Amino acid sequence: MKSWKKAVLGLAIVGAGQTLMMTDSSATITLGVSDWPGWVAWYVAEHNGYLKKYHADVKLVWFSSYTTSVEALSAGKLDANCQALIDTLAPIEKGVPIKVVLVTDNSAGNDALMVNNSITKFDQLKGKTIAVRMDSIEQYLDETALAKNGISPASVHFINMSTGNAAAALITGRVPAAGVWNPWIQRIEARKAGYPIFTSAQAPGVIPDIVAARDSVIAAQPQQFANLAKAWYATVAFIKEHPKQAAEIMAPHVDLKPAEYATSLAGTRLFDAKLNLEAMKPGVSPVSLYNSTKDTSVFLKRVGAIKSEPLPGSFIDSTFAAEAAK
Repeated sequence: MKSWKKAVLGLAIVGAGQTLMMTDSSATITLGVSDWPGWVAWYVAEHNGYLKKYHADVKLVWFSSYTTSVEALSAGKLDANCQALIDTLAPIEKGVPIKVVLVTDNSAGNDALMVNNSITKFDQLKGKTIAVRMDSIEQYLDETALAKNGISPASVHFINMSTGNAAAALITGRVPAAGVWNPWIQRIEARKAGYPIFTSAQAPGVIPDIVAARDSVIAAQPQQFANLAKAWYATVAFIKEHPKQAAEIMAPHVDLKPAEYATSLAGTRLFDAKLNLEAMKPGVSPVSLYNSTKDTSVFLKRVGAIKSEPLPGSFIDSTFAAEAAK
């Protein structure tokens, strides 16, 4: 789903069948949304009227390609975007004028290192092949899983495949392990072809997802982002209280049945006001973006995505999350 590779200054981007332009101080803010439960949740905010209730003049713009949404924000064709922190660091390091204004969620089981049923412990992965989209969140999670279990990433063989192809390779027995995310986790389990030996639920804070916005738009319409955060907090409260109803609202946007989508939703830890404030400040908390930035930067530097770690204090703006929490 997520990749930093093309997330730096790009060409003119066409998303959802239309060219997106940045807003001026009086225009509606465009917010890019793609296929991830923590972002599809914005349609609950729209459906339930929370955007209107809290005066968030925001237009949700759907992207079938997540990477394209990241490109659109970096190229200045979108005002704000829902994206992973890992995919935000490279543009920031290269000078793209954006800031993190809200934390939507952490992956809490929706990303996993899947293995075939013959593998019962991590030591058995030594010398084995893991299919994964290289330099992606899935590879980062896989390496985190190996490290937590005392295994060097150098002791396994990573091969580059799209997430769908990696899952198919595991299902057909062509590889013993694969780094995937839902719905591929569910599909592998449904075919009894393997199981998750490690998931993002075992690594809190490793995969944080955020709303990033252009500096110029923040400066022109700061109240809009506080209003957006208020709408988000109301959305999170509704989903926690009514997960079945939320799944019914969200599922049609990704062509899934509500029951199927409920599983993906359960693997996503949505961030309310308290978690946002915890995530957007330094400290020992595993959900702190300051810690996630440090850890993720090690991986990104190793694969050549960045040369130096961006300073969290320079791009994390907790103003709006804090104001909305009052």
